[in-house]
Amino acid sequence: MTTSDALRRIQAGERRRRVLTVLAFVLPWALAVAIGAGWGRTNAGWLSTPIAQLMLVALATIGLRLAWRSARAVDDAWLSRQMDAQRRDLEDSAALLFPTQGERSALERLQQARLQERLRLAPLPDVRTPWPLRPLAASGLLALAVATVATVWSAMPREAVIEPGARGIDAADAGQTRISDRMLEVQPPAYTGLPTQRLHALQAKVPEGSTLRWRLRFAPQPQSAELVFHDGTRLPLQRRGAEWIASRQVSKSTFYRLRLSSALPLPAARPQRIDVIADRPPQIRVIQPDRTLVVLERKQAHWPLAFEATDDFGLGAAQLRITLAQGTGENIAVSARTLTLPGKGDARRRTFRHQLDLGALGFAVGDDLVVRLSISDQRTPTAQTTRSSSFILRWPPDAGAEATGVEIMVKRALPAYFRSQRQIIIDSEALLARRRKLDAEKYLQTADEIGVDQRLLRLKYGQFLGQETSEAPRSPAPETTESEAGAETTDEHGGAEHADATPSVVGNPAEAMAAFGHTHDQPEAATLLDPDTRALLKSALDEMWQAELHLRQGNVDTALPYEYRALRFIKQVQQASRIYLARVGSELPPIDAGRRLSGDRKGLQSQRDALRAAQLEASPALALWEALEAGQAPSASAELDAFERWLRARESTLPGALDLFAALDALRLDPNCTACVTRLRNRLWPLLPARAPAVENRRAPDRRGRVYLDALQDGSGS
Repeated sequence: MTTSDALRRIQAGERRRRVLTVLAFVLPWALAVAIGAGWGRTNAGWLSTPIAQLMLVALATIGLRLAWRSARAVDDAWLSRQMDAQRRDLEDSAALLFPTQGERSALERLQQARLQERLRLAPLPDVRTPWPLRPLAASGLLALAVATVATVWSAMPREAVIEPGARGIDAADAGQTRISDRMLEVQPPAYTGLPTQRLHALQAKVPEGSTLRWRLRFAPQPQSAELVFHDGTRLPLQRRGAEWIASRQVSKSTFYRLRLSSALPLPAARPQRIDVIADRPPQIRVIQPDRTLVVLERKQAHWPLAFEATDDFGLGAAQLRITLAQGTGENIAVSARTLTLPGKGDARRRTFRHQLDLGALGFAVGDDLVVRLSISDQRTPTAQTTRSSSFILRWPPDAGAEATGVEIMVKRALPAYFRSQRQIIIDSEALLARRRKLDAEKYLQTADEIGVDQRLLRLKYGQFLGQETSEAPRSPAPETTESEAGAETTDEHGGAEHADATPSVVGNPAEAMAAFGHTHDQPEAATLLDPDTRALLKSALDEMWQAELHLRQGNVDTALPYEYRALRFIKQVQQASRIYLARVGSELPPIDAGRRLSGDRKGLQSQRDALRAAQLEASPALALWEALEAGQAPSASAELDAFERWLRARESTLPGALDLFAALDALRLDPNCTACVTRLRNRLWPLLPARAPAVENRRAPDRRGRVYLDALQDGSGS
């Protein structure tokens, strides 16, 4: 074995020794944490507490870090220093025994040969670090003591629910009933895929729909026991041997109190809270298309679609609804089909991609293709369904002009936008006929979809009154030949029209309007329609707005009259075959300044209104607030009862209702508790009705003001 090999063996041995030393310090403490976390827990595995897991991770991280740094310190420089300190005959030149990057001088090579000869004749020095036996023993004994204390403390029966009452009753006295053992089993719904949890506590955070099972032991045994919930319901505990057992399925957050019937004194039990984590509906993110309205590109044969869906527990089936609208005017045909899309990914996150074959669907010029994705989760018994926005692929109709020469300012009126109002009426009547066969949620959903269709139609009509709409996004015009001028263009406001990217407006009225017309910035400047026709169209839009409002609220029967009136106005508008643009702007008559303040004031009455103080609505929250503010907490039982009834009726709509119930319960237990009063008043503050703004009296006029008012009163007008 060469000298270099012997030195490497010494280094490797020292590194192992240092790593073992660090492990000897860390392992006893890791065992102490594991024993303290797992000892005495019959139904929970070791390291079941988050604190123990965190401590073990910290110990492992620190140990690995120290071991790595300690082993890294054993390098060539360290070994040469140790050898120089052990052997004087090395003449402080042990560093020459280790390889170097550069070439050594002749003197260095001579000294290196002398050192190697000396090491060959005499054994290598022992440079190993001695074992730190005393620190290791002290650390091990201290870890053993900590593990013993943790084990004894964990095995001791402790009272988690029963607390001293208002009169200072000690729960640890032998003459009182106490809980000797407690267990709360949480069984989540099967569709969540979560395991059953066993908690040594009486409060927890559980998934929605979980089944809770209480297993309690008392010392001494009471005659009966029950759980009293904040909504007034009671759950009796059944005795089986030494255990008291009860189970219940929870769907909303609640808190409860343990109530025993026993001959022994029972301290006041504090409420235990169960927080329910609601199952959220699936979330849909649209990847493609990137806008709600897409204009068909030239020679496009497919429409690519991409969606991403996520859910907290698991996704179900994904349905793609495809609606094809064909035709013009009121004579349109609507066909719909549904496809089930396969997704890629795990149960909680999937990506859905599909390409629609436009030719197979029969997509043609002037048609609209509408798609919408709906996806459900695996919630039982009722799955939650989320629907994406509707996305439209539009194939614009061919532009056409019907006049030349003098009639260059004539434009064809009412193109294929005016359609489907009759279809909306048909759909509404069909939904009313099926109302008794549908549940409330499905009925409201279908009515909302009809309301969306009504909104889209209203936006299309609004374009003719100069209303800006985001339903027609900017679409870049493709390159076309000179013979295809007028096929596709995009104006500067995002409206898709039919013209070339650089239109030739000569002889083409539609392109002339697209290039030079700019009449839609203000509704009153949209002179495309004559005043009578514009008034009819405004009336139709008003009726559509009301119909949409009631449809989105699920009131289909109320929306039908507005739909019929909108259709009647549309038919009147369609009577006009041509609409002429105004050549000359309207000229208003000049204002006659001489008629100012010369009106007849005979018979006019005072314009002053009789102001009355606003009456705030009676609120139990305000009444309880005032009673607590006045220090009447012990005698405010009537206000407490009224507010509790008011709160119980609005529990599902008020945020933080459970905290209010807990604050009420604490104040009922101890009416003289100042902290309980403060906590309840803080919870009541957001529920107090807003005070009406005060009206200030008008200041008295000065001398000049009185002269002016007197002149007005006399009718002089000066």
